Amino acid sequence: MTDPLLVPPATPSLLTSASFTLTACFAIALVLGLVLKFWLASRQIRHVAQHRNSVPTAFANNITLAAHQKAAAYTVAKARFGLLEMALGTAVLLGWTLLGGLSALNQALLQWLGGGLGGGIWQQVALLAAFVVVGALIELPVTLYQTFVLEERFGFNKMTLRLWLADLLKSSVMGALIGLPIAALILWVMGATGSWWWLWAWGVWMGFNLLLLLIYPTFIAPMFNKFKPLDDETLKARVTALMQRCGFAAKGLFVMDGSKRSAHANAYFTGFGAAKRVVFYDTLLAKLSAAEVDAVLAHELGHFKHKHIIKRIVTMFAISLAGFALLGWLARQAWFYTGLGVSPNLNAPNDALALLLFLLAMPVFSFFISPLFAQLSRKHEFEADAYAVAQTSGADLSTALLKLYEDNASTLTPDPVYVKFYYSHPPASERLQRMVA
Repeated sequence: MTDPLLVPPATPSLLTSASFTLTACFAIALVLGLVLKFWLASRQIRHVAQHRNSVPTAFANNITLAAHQKAAAYTVAKARFGLLEMALGTAVLLGWTLLGGLSALNQALLQWLGGGLGGGIWQQVALLAAFVVVGALIELPVTLYQTFVLEERFGFNKMTLRLWLADLLKSSVMGALIGLPIAALILWVMGATGSWWWLWAWGVWMGFNLLLLLIYPTFIAPMFNKFKPLDDETLKARVTALMQRCGFAAKGLFVMDGSKRSAHANAYFTGFGAAKRVVFYDTLLAKLSAAEVDAVLAHELGHFKHKHIIKRIVTMFAISLAGFALLGWLARQAWFYTGLGVSPNLNAPNDALALLLFLLAMPVFSFFISPLFAQLSRKHEFEADAYAVAQTSGADLSTALLKLYEDNASTLTPDPVYVKFYYSHPPASERLQRMVA
């Protein structure tokens, strides 16, 4: 079958015009995004620093000045480091696209594999794999600094270098074992199912994501952390009674050894359908009372009660379908490649090139609508808080959240504009105000 992603010929004048337009739009969006991100980060840094010397009145009885100042210093340090990450990410993006890095990598692999393999599916899989490996190597110093310098400085890192390397090895092997087959399958679908390949590829991708929801709790997560059944009978009985009261069933209650990697605390649901599990970080159980754990769990149950998880999955399905449809059209346009610094293959498939270019370019444009999703997420959090207050105690949820904010060094005084743009969870002041309203 003829590969649908062999780029059709185009007249030079139209190609040049369309390519220039895409290049200009990409460059403008990239610059505007950078300016906006820098402005938002600068606002956050200034706002947090200006309010670091006094605890907000609403928290004065619960949060010490030392804890407040630690949170401010941690927030500012992360924001400044984020500016460096942004600069590096922009340089890497330009290197892959307009400066020709992706095109050069593709041509090198075509020449290296050569013969009967050149341009075939294995060359395309190799292109995806090489792209991921190069990107991971570039990110390696960033990850090391974040873990062993930034997190270490504020007392959050509990990982040793040996554990970090073990995690890196396991995640790399797992990524290869899972990622390479699904990548090969997607590429095969793109090349073998005609002009509607994007619909079939979307179906494969969604099926893969649903499968991960099922197998992650029992097969993947235990490779990195130890999970043991909750053995505190008093807490277990309390949590079980709460879930029964809320009409929620889970496969089990587990405690995860999060403390071997980080001092941050959390609790979450994982899995899907009959495979759902309730997981508590050991750090969370060490810091919260039984009533506070109950309230935190009720908040998570609120997400299920309001069907937030299902809504997010459906939204993901819809957005990914639109994305695959757009990719299906763009992949056949020669200007899509040349406008982003890539020379398309004229006598070989462009499936992998199209995928990578789409993944590189789309975040540049979609960044501007990200506040809409952040706002929806904050709305869901308010709804989950209200459900938790109705099922347990608003006072317990308030004290639990304050402990978690303090434990995670989350600032109590974020910049309001920064919040609107980035925060998936409402600031502590807004959450607590609604709880007592």
